[in-house]
Order: sequence, then structure tokens, then C-alpha cells
Amino acid sequence: MDTILALKALIMGIVEGLTEFLPISSTGHLILANSLLQFTGPSFSKEKADVFEIVIQAGAILAVCWEYRVRIATVLSGMFTDRKAQRLVINLIIAFLPAAILGFLFSRRIKEVLFNPVSVAIAFIVGGLIILWVERRNKDRMSMASARVETVDDMTPLDALKVGIAQAFALIPGTSRSGATIIGGMMFGLSRKAATEFSFFLAIPTLFAATIYSLYKERALLSAADVPLFTVGTVAAFVSAFLCVRWLLRYISSHDFTIFAWYRIVFGIIVLVTAYTGVVAWVE
Repeated sequence: MDTILALKALIMGIVEGLTEFLPISSTGHLILANSLLQFTGPSFSKEKADVFEIVIQAGAILAVCWEYRVRIATVLSGMFTDRKAQRLVINLIIAFLPAAILGFLFSRRIKEVLFNPVSVAIAFIVGGLIILWVERRNKDRMSMASARVETVDDMTPLDALKVGIAQAFALIPGTSRSGATIIGGMMFGLSRKAATEFSFFLAIPTLFAATIYSLYKERALLSAADVPLFTVGTVAAFVSAFLCVRWLLRYISSHDFTIFAWYRIVFGIIVLVTAYTGVVAWVE
């Protein structure tokens, strides 16, 4: 295994894990990191790198599965007997469908048109402004003190559908899957804690499905020689995501998402300015 390529895979894995569950877009950061690191090249094609970026998401999802292992085990064991568990499973299926259907129909076209640093930067800025608006709206209405849905167990199928539609916007790179589901959930009446936890749970079927579909679809591209590199990225994503999830759950107990909004806006502006001035040769 090429040492330099392995180091780049390690960095990509860390970026994936740290950004997957924060409202700052893991896909957007991976596109930018890929561009800066020049991750693709003669020994690692762009097509293979695209698969790598999707597969290492499994590491981040395994971190959530481990963090919520007790709750997940309870839901699985009660799927056929416990109404609360059944309600959560049904809501996850409903929320999963919009992004799955639209992704299946339009993912290739989206990649062709929007998977580039400038588009990501614009999505960063727009997403940051939306987060600022939602947080200001919540403060004005004091909605956190009177959220309609306090926990994920209180969600209705209609709530799940709304969050699922919000997640579909994350097909646009730079939007952020977690940001769309958390902020969207808060807009629709979920408490910050309920929106964040449902976003975590929804990530499990969404990203595992994307990983399995990508591996199957691009299986001809891959070989046994790629396993070590994919393992490095996946393990790095698991460790960094586990630490990030633990931190985020503590953070949201006493903070809002304003800091992430400003991060998105500033970072997006930096990318646009450096791209326009030529300071950074962002690779399309």
C-alpha cells in the first residue's frame, strides 16, 4: 500500500468522521479535501475515489450504532411486539424514502453538475444563512421551550415525511445531510434533542444503503488490493465520528447551531475568494 496514499486516506477518513454528524456537510468537506490533497491520480482513479468517499461513511455510521447500541437493540427486539419500537421503525422507513428515490433517479446528474468546490462553497453559504434564520426564528418564538415534539418517540409519520423531504435536499453537495434533517426537524416542531437523535437514527439506513449500493454498482472497479486503503479510511471515520457524536450530544444540551452557521459562511467565502483569485487551484 502506497504510504502517501494511505496518509491521504487517513485524513479523508478523519474529515468524514468529524463532519458527518455536524451541520457542515461531510460530502462538501470531502470534495474540498480531495481537491486539496489531490487524492485522485494514476494509482487511484476519480471513480474509485468516489466509491471510497461513500464507503467510509460506514465507519461513521458504525460509531452511531455503537453509541446507541442499547436503544437499537431494544428497537430491534421489540419490532414485532412494542408499539413504540414499531413507530420508530415506520418513521425511519418513511423518512428514508424521499432521498432514496430522488438519489436513485438523479444522483449521477447531480454529481456531474454540482460535485465541484465552487458549488459546494455556495451551498455552504446558503445553508449557513438558513441555519441563522432558523435559530433566530426559534429564539423569537421561544420554540425550544414549547417544542411540539420533545422526543423521537413522539414523532408522527407526517413529521417523519417532512424530515425525509428535508434530507433529500442534502443530495446537493455542501448542504449537509445532518444539517438538513436537524434544522428541518426544528422548523417542523421537533425539539433540538429530538431532531438531532432522529437525524442520527436516520443516518443508519440512509448511509448504509448508499454504501451497499455504491459497492455493488462499482464492484468492477474494486479489487482485493483496495481493501487496506478502504480499511484505513473507514477506521479513521469510525474513531473521529465516535468522538464527534459524544461531543455533539453534550454540546446541544446548552448551545444552538449558530457557530456552525458562521463556520459555513466564512469557509464558503474563503473557498470562493481563493478560487476566484487563483490562490488555491481547486480541482473540479
